[in-house]
Amino acid sequence: MNHPTRIAVPTSPAQLLADAKRPMHTPAGLVGDTPVLWIGAPFTAAGRGFWAKLEGHNPGGIKDRTALYMVRAARERGQLVPGARIIESTSGTLGLGLALAGATYGHPATVVTDPGMEPLMTGLLTAYGAEVDLVDTPHPAGGWQEARRRRVAELLAAHPDAWCPDQYNNPDNVAAYAPLAHELVAQLGRIDTLVVSVGTGGHSAGIASVLRGYFPRLRVVGVDTTGSTIFGQPAGNRLMRGLGSSIYPGNVAYDLFDEVHWVAAPEAVWAARRLARDHYATGGWSVGAVALVARWLARTLPAEDRTVAVFPDGPQRYVGTVFDDGYCREHDLLGGMPADDPDEIAHPGDRIVTRWTRCTHITNPLTATAVQHTLAGAAR
Repeated sequence: MNHPTRIAVPTSPAQLLADAKRPMHTPAGLVGDTPVLWIGAPFTAAGRGFWAKLEGHNPGGIKDRTALYMVRAARERGQLVPGARIIESTSGTLGLGLALAGATYGHPATVVTDPGMEPLMTGLLTAYGAEVDLVDTPHPAGGWQEARRRRVAELLAAHPDAWCPDQYNNPDNVAAYAPLAHELVAQLGRIDTLVVSVGTGGHSAGIASVLRGYFPRLRVVGVDTTGSTIFGQPAGNRLMRGLGSSIYPGNVAYDLFDEVHWVAAPEAVWAARRLARDHYATGGWSVGAVALVARWLARTLPAEDRTVAVFPDGPQRYVGTVFDDGYCREHDLLGGMPADDPDEIAHPGDRIVTRWTRCTHITNPLTATAVQHTLAGAAR
């Protein structure tokens, strides 16, 4: 098990929620102090279950936390001058957070996205005052994600006073999630296993690094999507948004993870829909993928293990995708119940995965050894 450098642990965990949350009569004051919910049967095996941290109770989702934090920190450092424009690439949720941060601190926001963003999200962002800039052609190597980043660079050149949070590499994106970790400690007391989706790497690194300070033997399970490069798989077509990447975010803390699971879109859809029906608490792609993995861990780990899964958002933005029968049939997402157990590979580069798959050997794919192994596996 990996054990990164521990941070200082507050001496009074009972006061964590009080310290992390101050009542505020502003929209930003609605962010944080989200509830946890026990997810048990019938979604899980009888007598087993896990806790879900419901970040969909924030106004826009989990990334409200980091948007507010990154903007505030940049203002304090003088990187973001009063009234300057905020420009960032996002598949959706961070855009809502930046619109909230812009309204809170007085900054216009431009969100660079691609045709995969749901019409509902485009409408919400526009309603909240954000300018939506749409790229129309994917980058030949980096896909839509790289195309968006290049468009951000063009816009920054055209607006010299503008500021980009660079969520993929900004350490403030990690630091923003310490309060969430503190909330979990105060709410649950003990945590043995943390299940988190991985996209920019911000909330996985921010939550896990703080929890390891309290629980040195914490198991950290990362959840990625098939077709994502983050953990050493080659880039592929990715239908799911909010997790996975076609670039290598600098905020991904590989040393924190004990294992990674790749989940395919039909498997995430099944879990998200079952959660909605069984527990009236669900979300989109990331929630479905995380819940599927947490469900398996709840069954296979010792009964006394206390597992928590972070649900990054709620179901609202996915009414036209994950929860739309026509969309799901069009994309062949209603193929039935996933397997009881994940497939297993010994190394991320052993072969290309297309269904739920688990690996306990975690390496940074940019290291020379990992690159060589990936190339060898792809050639087989």
